[in-house]
Amino acid sequence: MNFFAFNPVQNNNPIAVLRRKLIAGIDEQIQLAANKDYTPTQHKWVTDEDGNQRKVEVAKRVKRWWTASVDGKINLVVRYGSKPLEFAKGKNAIELASEAEVVDVLVKVHEAAELGELDALIKKQAQVSRRVTQKNK
Repeated sequence: MNFFAFNPVQNNNPIAVLRRKLIAGIDEQIQLAANKDYTPTQHKWVTDEDGNQRKVEVAKRVKRWWTASVDGKINLVVRYGSKPLEFAKGKNAIELASEAEVVDVLVKVHEAAELGELDALIKKQAQVSRRVTQKNK
């Protein structure tokens, strides 16, 4: 038997953490767009009248990132947390011809996020939200 000091690789790279959060949100939206009956769940601790605590699975509220505009086109807004990512100055939505394109475009955005193409946008959005929370303290 050989013994050695195990040092796990810590993936605490701040950009990687932000990127994983965005990718998780995109994956959830892809499932929502592909399956109309998709309802994500989360676990919650509930106390009954006797004081016993148990873990219960409850439906998680997920807001769709796309809406239909008046002219029939679909506007897709990629969000980091609750705020939309701004791809260019004043442009935070992707215009699609139909709802059938939503999954394909989300897959492309997912690939771009994995390759790190959206890192600058994510970092900027995270700094803005951090500034807001620090001002409120």
